[in-house]
Amino acid sequence: MSGSFGIRTDLAVESKEKYEKDNVEIKGVAIHEKYEESLDLNTTVVRIQTEQGARAMEKPRGTYITMEAPNLIVPDEDYHREISVALAHHLRELLHLEKEKSILVVGLGNREITPDALGPRVIQNLKITRHIVKEYGKAGMGKERVHQISSLVPGVMAQTGMETMEIIRGVIRETDPDAVIAIDALAARSVRRLNCTIQVTDTGINPGSGVCNHRCGLNEESLGIPVIGIGVPTVVDGATIVHDAIAHLLENLEESEMEEFLQELITPRLHSMFVTPKDVDETVKRLSYTISEGINIAMEA
Repeated sequence: MSGSFGIRTDLAVESKEKYEKDNVEIKGVAIHEKYEESLDLNTTVVRIQTEQGARAMEKPRGTYITMEAPNLIVPDEDYHREISVALAHHLRELLHLEKEKSILVVGLGNREITPDALGPRVIQNLKITRHIVKEYGKAGMGKERVHQISSLVPGVMAQTGMETMEIIRGVIRETDPDAVIAIDALAARSVRRLNCTIQVTDTGINPGSGVCNHRCGLNEESLGIPVIGIGVPTVVDGATIVHDAIAHLLENLEESEMEEFLQELITPRLHSMFVTPKDVDETVKRLSYTISEGINIAMEA
């Protein structure tokens, strides 16, 4: 959890903002921002380089790429294609796709709950190639250079009785991929980032993190191969909304007085409530296609 009173975020870009607000430099953390006016796309690359930086950011060491594109909520296919191309660029860099690789793409989450269905829906639109290459070789794809793509939707523990990591470990043991791409829904600190922000990281991902239901982390340490995490914040917790609304009204108070008031107001029950936009059905469907196209483009050898 990050921020005051346990208000949480899965986005590294939001973790660093709390330090910027206080004009505090984060040692061991390098930050680079780039804005593309034509796409209204702001990309922030946060590199956590030391253990001190990791403790300050409350995130593992590694690279976090955050793509903020407000127009992602608009049903514009051409625009979403441009974002897919930008996502593909970052994936190629993190996966080092200069040579042929076998990639396992894992769609995390519960497909029965719309805000948590991003991962499984991404898998539906992927170009799966491993079975073709295994059966017919590269000629089956009509190319000289082919990445083998396989996929998995492991479900959630309530459906399978197994940890997601246990299932993925078994598949890795049998299929021997070079890397894993794990896709999951996240939680944001700011309402304005819901459904219009994509985070890509080489530190893996924690299944269920978006709703504070942390399972065993999926990362290189636990799985034995590189894990790239892709996430979109689809929910914000109730405490965040109350905090922001009240803090704005109390901005003239001393900071200590505001903290004392908010601690009394924000009850633990609020932290178990999560809010998502009313058009989340269409938005998740659209975003899942944008991400799957980004992966498909990246894997075009």
